[in-house]
Amino acid sequence: MLSSKRRTILAALAATPLLSLRPALAQSSALKISHQFPGGTINEGDFRDRLCRMFAAEVEKRSKGSLKFEIYPGASLMKINAQISSMRKGALDMSLVPLSYAGGEMPEVNIGLMPGLVTSYDQGYGWKNKEIGKELNKFLNDKGIVVVSWIWQAGGMAARGTKPIIEPEDAKGMKIRGGSREMDMMLKAAGAAVVTGPTNEIYAGMQTGAMDAALTSSTSLISFRLEEVAKSLTTGRGGAYWFMFEPLLMSKAAFDRLSKDQQQLILTVGAEMEQFARKSAQTDDELVAAVYQKAGAKVADLNPAVVKKWQAIARDTAWKDYAERNANCAKLLKLAEQTL
Repeated sequence: MLSSKRRTILAALAATPLLSLRPALAQSSALKISHQFPGGTINEGDFRDRLCRMFAAEVEKRSKGSLKFEIYPGASLMKINAQISSMRKGALDMSLVPLSYAGGEMPEVNIGLMPGLVTSYDQGYGWKNKEIGKELNKFLNDKGIVVVSWIWQAGGMAARGTKPIIEPEDAKGMKIRGGSREMDMMLKAAGAAVVTGPTNEIYAGMQTGAMDAALTSSTSLISFRLEEVAKSLTTGRGGAYWFMFEPLLMSKAAFDRLSKDQQQLILTVGAEMEQFARKSAQTDDELVAAVYQKAGAKVADLNPAVVKKWQAIARDTAWKDYAERNANCAKLLKLAEQTL
C-alpha cells in the first residue's frame, strides 16, 4: 500500500496543471530573428535592422508580452545562406533575407531578383495583391515559409574605377557581382565576368581587386561602407534594372505553433511595416548618391532608355533560362510579366 505521504505527493502532482503550463512556456520563449545586416537601434542604423526591431517591439506590445523576440544582426546567429533552409526545417524562427539567396535549393525564388522584371516600387509592391503574389505565397507556404512583410529595394552599382557602369557595353571585361544566377547571366551576356558571394563580402572583394564592381541595394551600398573602396556609383533612384525582393519571413513550423490570434497579429504588424520599408528604401536611393559624392566618387543615374537596354538582354538570357527550368518557374514568370 502507498504511504500517506506518498499519496499526498501523487495527488498534488496529479492536480498540477502541467499541460496547461506548457503552452504558456512555449508562448513566452523568444522567437529568434536573424539577418545579415549591421546592427543598430530601433531609431538608428540600417532600416532592415530597424524594421526587425520595430516589428518585434510592436508585436510584443500588442500581445502583452506573450510573444517575445531576440534579434541577431550581422549574421551573428548563423551563416547568411543557411537562413532560409533553417526556417524551412524549423531550426530558425524568422529572417529578413534576400529571397534569391535560396535559389540553389529552390530555383523558383530567383524571381525575386530577376533583372529588369521589376523596374519600380509601385510594380514590385503591386505583386502582393496580384496573381504573381498569390502564387509566390502559395509556393513558399508549401516549402515551409510564411511571408510576413513584403519588402522591395532598388539597387545600384559601385565600381572601383572612376567611370560609372551605365550602358551594357560599360560592363565588358569587368569582374562584377550581380547577386543572383539570373543577374549574372545578364552581366555575362553584356561581356562581364561574374563574381559570386553575399553582400557582406563585397567590401573585401573590391578592396583586393577580386571584383571591379558590385550590384546591391542602395541601403547595402551605404551600410557596408562601399564608398570607401569605390570611385564611381550608378544609382537606382532614376530607374533600375536591379530590384530585390527582400522580405521578412517566418518559418511555417514556428508560425503554426502560434494561436490564431497570434498568427493574425504577426501578419497584421508585418503588413504595417511595409510602408516604413518602402519609404526607407526610397530615402536610401537618394541618400546613397550624397554619401558617395561626399567620398569623392563620381555618381550617375540610369534613364528609362538605358533600363530597357538591360531589360532586353535579360529577356533573351535570364528570363528565357528561368522559364525553362521547370513548370513553376514558367508560371511565375508569366504572371510577373503581366505586371509590366
